[in-house]
Formats: sequence, C-alpha cells, structure tokens
Amino acid sequence: MATEETEEIEDTEEFRLTRSRQANERLHAMIPGGAHTYAKGDDQYPEGLTPVISHGRGAHVWDIDGNRYIEYGSGLRSVSLGHAHPRVIEAVRRELDRGSNFVRPSLVEVEAAERFLATVPTAEMVKFAKNGSDATTAAVRLARAATGRPRVAVCGDHPFFSVDDWFIGTTPMSAGIPSATIELTVAFPYGDLAATEELLTRHQGEIACLILEPAGQTEPPPGYLAGLRQLADRHGCVLIFDEMITGLRWSEAGAQGLYGVVPDLSTFGKALGNGFAVSALAGRRDLMERGGLRHSGDRVFLLSTTHGAETHSLAAAMAVQTTYTEEGITARLHTLGERLAAGVRDAAASMGVGDHVVVRGRASNLVFATLDENRQPSQQYRTLFLRRLLAGGVLAPSFVVSSALDDADIDRTVEVVAQACAVYRKALDAADPTPWLAGRPVKPVFRRTA
Repeated sequence: MATEETEEIEDTEEFRLTRSRQANERLHAMIPGGAHTYAKGDDQYPEGLTPVISHGRGAHVWDIDGNRYIEYGSGLRSVSLGHAHPRVIEAVRRELDRGSNFVRPSLVEVEAAERFLATVPTAEMVKFAKNGSDATTAAVRLARAATGRPRVAVCGDHPFFSVDDWFIGTTPMSAGIPSATIELTVAFPYGDLAATEELLTRHQGEIACLILEPAGQTEPPPGYLAGLRQLADRHGCVLIFDEMITGLRWSEAGAQGLYGVVPDLSTFGKALGNGFAVSALAGRRDLMERGGLRHSGDRVFLLSTTHGAETHSLAAAMAVQTTYTEEGITARLHTLGERLAAGVRDAAASMGVGDHVVVRGRASNLVFATLDENRQPSQQYRTLFLRRLLAGGVLAPSFVVSSALDDADIDRTVEVVAQACAVYRKALDAADPTPWLAGRPVKPVFRRTA
C-alpha cells in the first residue's frame, strides 16, 4: 500500500520521469541490462526512479525529463573535476581538429608519458589503455611472466579489480569461467600481514603477485603497506597497487605518493581522464620492458589497444594532472568531503538514525551504509534512502565528491539527507521499511541470478 511519502514522490509535478521510463524500455530492448556498466543498471536504483541523463555541467546533471540533480560519484568516480570542465574540454578540442589516431605514435604520447611520470615519480615507465580492467590484467600477466608462477593473490576486501576471468571467477557472477582458471586466484585479507604470509607460505613458489587497492574505506594500519612490500620481496612476488580510485584522490601521485610505499607495478584510471577513456599501467623499468623491444627475454604481450593512444584522451589526462597539481584539487576534494560528511552525520544524528545512516571512507571518497533495526546492512533501507535523495534532487549512489561542488550544493544535500532520515526513522520505528519502497529493493551488482 502506498504511503503519503511514496505518493508524494510519484505524483509531484516537478519530478516526473515519463521520458526516462520510456528511454529505459528502449535501452533494455537493445542493451543487456539496459546499461554498459553494471553499476549504472536499473537494479541499483529504486523501482521507477531511474533517470536517463541528458547532460551535465559542473556538479549538476539533468535528466531527459528536465529534472536537475546534484550528482555524487560522478561517472563512477571518474569525473572528479566536474562535468565539461573548461580546462579539460579546451585541451580535448585542440586535439580533435588534428586527428585522433594514427599508424605511428604521435607526439602527444611522448608528452602524456612525460606528464604522467612527472606526476607519479615512483614509476619509471608507463603504458596507456582505455579502461582499468585492461591495465590490471596486463599487470597480472606481466607478474606471471616475470616470476614464472601461475597464481594471483587478490585482496578479498576490495570489491572489483577487472572484468577478466582471473578476477570475475571469484565473484558470484562466475558463469562461463572454467574452474581451472578460478582455482588460480586466491585471496588475502586487507590489513592482516600474518594471514598474507601464511597464504604465501602455503602456496610457496606459486604466487606471482599480490594485487590490492592500497587504501579503501579505512586507512592502512600502521606499517601495513611497508610490511606487504617486505613480504613480496621475501617471497619473490610482484606487488601491484590498483590505484584506479586512490590515484589523484589520495594525492596527485596516488596512495603510493601519500604513504611512501613503492609498488612494483600500479594501475591508474577513473579520475585520470575526467570522464574521457584513459587508463595507465606504470612501474619498474625492468618489468615494463618485458612488454617492449629492448630486452633479451621472452616477449610479453603487455598492452596493445587500437584506441589506447587516442590523442584527445591523452590530452585530457594531461589537463587533469596539470589542474590537480596547479589548483590543489586533492586538497579541495578533502575539504568538500569533510564538510559533507560532518553535515550528513549531524543530520542523521538529529533525526535519531546516526547509528543507521553511516558515512565511511576517506573524505575524498565517501560512501554511505544503510543499516536496519539490528544495525546490519540493508538493501531495503538503502532503497528508502535513495528514493528520498532522488526526490530531493540528489543523485547519490555514494557521497564521492567532485571539485565542482560548492558550499550551497553541500548544504542542499544535507537538507535533503535530513528529510530522508526523518522517513528512515519512521521505518525503523515500524521495524519495516517496505511501505516506503514502492517496489522491489535495490540489489547488489554481484549476484548469481538476475
């Protein structure tokens, strides 16, 4: 039965999604899942509240029905400077008129590599690609080639490393992946050096690499990353930092620049292009050269992508890195995130749900947890919360900020969060959020059946 709150969302004149619903039907008719990224799927949003985007400017996006939203987690954390950032767009436009792809390297490739290595001085060589999965898989392949070992050790506390079999086989969506491939990937827990050493000892001489996000929702325990560095050296495996998220958001040089621990290989993407498709594999020269022409060993098919050196994407990456270093973007992301986190926590506490709507993570990379009456993660309560945010003009699968946000955006977001928390309190008091969902709950991305 619809409540007053659900009727308000469905019937408010200024929040109609008629065109979006029609467009979603067209999307599902032609595209499996209705989107090209699972995290953008309809199942990640409340039923009937799945806007289709028309355009974005700065920290705001508009759907095709004309509704405007303050956006968080922009482009799955890729648009950290805000949509259509002038400096990035200008750099891209300069290259578009000069051609985008050639049969030989362009000068832009030299300049982009120089700019990247100046920004990430812990790396000695870099190779660009279009997406993070290609870069992480190349790092794994390179580690296997360098060590002659078959197994990959992934940090089991991090949700995603690649679309390729070596990782997806470890998730509930392992259909189509041979068991022999799945068995070659093992997991270690974040922050636990003893458990990681036990794993390396149990598979002595078999593990090619340790791959992890160097930081996530919590700070690395003191000495942890340095301890991993020592374990990798002692057991002869390659240490790989997946810096897709931490790159630029933790520091211009990523988590390795912030914490002072140098991996053998690292991968970057997301914020690197401010929405344009560019990723990078970087690392030690002796390892990277195995994919080149100036070594005497067996060649490694490292990265070879037709569009990896598109000139406009590399120009975007250079503009992004320059903007970060010259304008102090990382510091601004932290300042904005701290203001947002404090406001959300205060709003939740004032409505009596401070133990149920929980903000977590580094200020530049905030997420939120929605907990039920027993303080357990709840997809139903997440659905309730997302519905109220969307109705208030806040599109927020996370609270990851972009530098385009201003104080007014943050204040409005906190106001909408407070309204959502008031409804959340009603659901907790009833011990049942169902009347406020108006449809099925949102679902986790990784699940065995649709």
